[in-house]
Amino acid sequence: MAHHPNSMLFARKHLGSAILVLADFGRYPFQIANVCKDVVAPYKHVVRRVDASDSPSFDERNVLVYFQGAIYRKDGGMIRQKLYYLLKDEKDVHFTFGSASSYGVRKASRGMASSKFCLNIAGDTPSSNRLFDAIASHCVPVIISDDIELPFEDVLDYSKFAIFVRGSDAAKKGYLIKLLRGVRREKWNEMWERLKQIAPHFEYQYPSRDGDAVDMIWQAVIEKCLLYKIKFIEEIGTKCHKSS
Repeated sequence: MAHHPNSMLFARKHLGSAILVLADFGRYPFQIANVCKDVVAPYKHVVRRVDASDSPSFDERNVLVYFQGAIYRKDGGMIRQKLYYLLKDEKDVHFTFGSASSYGVRKASRGMASSKFCLNIAGDTPSSNRLFDAIASHCVPVIISDDIELPFEDVLDYSKFAIFVRGSDAAKKGYLIKLLRGVRREKWNEMWERLKQIAPHFEYQYPSRDGDAVDMIWQAVIEKCLLYKIKFIEEIGTKCHKSS
């Protein structure tokens, strides 16, 4: 397991043949880690989890768009800075600097639970815990990260509870705010209900329970092992056929 982007930095070349459990592939060469071989796991959310029975409704969420975090990032994270200047003065938009301090986490917990849409924008790496904070808050995630690979994509249809926006489109003046203001209440409610259903899949628990994050990761690992076994049998069969 190498979940932090810099995990096992000097051991990677020796472990490239293993199935790795990663947050994303942002800092890995393809021959070491890739979506065909490895498993993407969710970050642990840091905000308070909103109970499904007490989740604020459309009308109770008076903020349209929420983002709080580091704004000036390098590489693919430059989009954050562009969006900050596009959105910071829009009404019912909260787009500010934030920190991982206990105060910052409490503020983010309240803010996300009071917002309809939460931005998940590429930073130094394609993914961050912000997506999973949004899921825990039942705030519809808006994913602006062209290179992101998501956990459990083979069993979860993210389009049912998240909105994907290309970075080049999001950077156009007025594009993102028009898109999100145009989401009808009925559509938002559908995504909100789905968020409440799938949120337990992203919860890390001890002991693990059926369908939680740990269980989902093991299911994904087993699936990769089965695929490798099938591939190995097929390769052996091909070699035997050629030699006969």
